[in-house]
Amino acid sequence: MDYLSIDVGGTFIKYSLVDRSGNLLSVNKIPAPATLDEFLAEIFQLICNFRDDIKGVGFSLPGKIDTQKGIIYHGGSLEYLHELPLKELVEKEFGIPCALSNDGKAAALAELWLGNLKEVENGAAVVLGTGVGGGLILNGQLFQGSHFQAGELSFLINYVEANKDEPLIGEHSSAVGFVIKGSKILGLDEPDGERVFVALEHEDQPELLALFEGYCQIIARMVINLQATLDLSRIVIGGGISTQNRLIEEINRQYADLRKKHRLLGTTFEPLEIMACHFRSEANLLGAIYQLFLQLDNE
Repeated sequence: MDYLSIDVGGTFIKYSLVDRSGNLLSVNKIPAPATLDEFLAEIFQLICNFRDDIKGVGFSLPGKIDTQKGIIYHGGSLEYLHELPLKELVEKEFGIPCALSNDGKAAALAELWLGNLKEVENGAAVVLGTGVGGGLILNGQLFQGSHFQAGELSFLINYVEANKDEPLIGEHSSAVGFVIKGSKILGLDEPDGERVFVALEHEDQPELLALFEGYCQIIARMVINLQATLDLSRIVIGGGISTQNRLIEEINRQYADLRKKHRLLGTTFEPLEIMACHFRSEANLLGAIYQLFLQLDNE
């Protein structure tokens, strides 16, 4: 028998059967419901559809996740998830084990299990999307923190001046925000990330290039701050924008440039590795199931 993984996002709910080796057997999606009642109805129906073929369910979800009690707090754009004891509801209804994981931490778990953080003692996954999510791998394990909020990189302060509109990293370093701003520079009617990166490669767009380099420099500064705080050896970059090789190359360039400009950085710290996540859109599905396996192994 296999396991059911469910990745809850603000726009879609993705789901797939996963075997014990981490093979995704089928990936599908449905629109994210607008209300709590609709959400529970959809989730329960999904589990019903696979009930005879599964031994457990793993969820990747937005917000702060109490992984021990299985309760969701502050569900991102899905505000109706706040204080939902989803683990208890699923286990009571179906009699199978259930585990919950924050979406950023799920991405880190997937990389730790089978991806580019495998066998990395101290590393991190940085997920660039609407905000900046992440997960910290310390001493070979996912670090949850005192309140299950370690790795919430969106809340790092970029600057504190009262006249600044975007004081937090999540506001200033949103991949979605970068694409919107870049699309406006190109005069596009709708945000188009692919078109923005094509223009960076093939067109003379100094304003767009300056925006892109500034965006990557902010991420590189965040990487350096994580390194100085946690002495990491590798950081993997996730999110849809991470499929663009130009992004990873520029973050590395900005990181190297900052080390050169600030002599103590170069002489005090060993350079860490910055690369893309091995798993792209599938990371949360795999990480949610790995969280379930960790839970089962500890019981």
